[in-house]
Amino acid sequence: MLVNKSSVTADPIIDVFLDALWSSKGLSNNTLASYGTDLRHFQRYLAAQQLNLLDASQETVRQYLAWRQEQGFAKSSSARLMSSLRRFYAYWLSLKRIAIDPCAKLASPKLSRGLPAALSEAEVDALLSEPAADDPIEIRDKAMLELLYATGLRVTELVSLTMDQISLRQGLVRITGKGGKERLVPLGELAVAEVDTYLSLARSELLKGKQSEVLFPSKRGTMMTRQTFWHRIKHYALRASIATELSPHTLRHAFATHLLNHGADLRVVQLLLGHSDLSTTQIYTHVAKARLQDLHRQHHPRG
Repeated sequence: MLVNKSSVTADPIIDVFLDALWSSKGLSNNTLASYGTDLRHFQRYLAAQQLNLLDASQETVRQYLAWRQEQGFAKSSSARLMSSLRRFYAYWLSLKRIAIDPCAKLASPKLSRGLPAALSEAEVDALLSEPAADDPIEIRDKAMLELLYATGLRVTELVSLTMDQISLRQGLVRITGKGGKERLVPLGELAVAEVDTYLSLARSELLKGKQSEVLFPSKRGTMMTRQTFWHRIKHYALRASIATELSPHTLRHAFATHLLNHGADLRVVQLLLGHSDLSTTQIYTHVAKARLQDLHRQHHPRG
């Protein structure tokens, strides 16, 4: 049973670990925050048993996972927690602060990998046609949607783009993705045209004389949050009467799926998406196969 959060002082070794992780791995603030949350949650569990983080045994970790299952925690949450614990204990083992890694022989909860929802090409066309051509905010949104579908960027990567990351002359955008890894992604003619229109007609009006390096500022002239842009996507989907369930990565999924459906090589899609491991990209092969099977059923005389 967990003790009250306020009655447990955070163990300083958590901050030491997170600082070391930040300096050596270059992880995002969101990832580091997730690790911190997982470790503090486990620390509170241990405190109820008069233990600290470096006292944990394999059996303690196993009991904690069983407790989480009884409490109804999602498998994905526990799988992420195991990833946090593995890194944490591997770090302290490397410094010889512990003799045995309590996670070394424990398996992570198995996850069923669902297919990401992807819009059809007709739905993408409908979505991208919704923003008006006479409103600065909607001109900006049109350019963002076109760029997102053309490049498969993460929404966080899109909203944080700066002016020096994009070259309309070369038709390229330079992205610093997860782990600080850089990649160059082609824009395509339509995205280049829409971004050019936005820069000519709308950006200065949104900034209202302010100076900013952000490519797509909010109406206040500051960097837009990913949540705000997610609401903008849902706004246009509602206007376009799109019934497909959306997620913040809807256009990223559509980008990958449509490339594969048109014959793109999986490794090329991997590079464009910024996936460090091909296995992460392989989920899209299932999407493409499912669509092909659906088309076969619909149109083949013996389908």
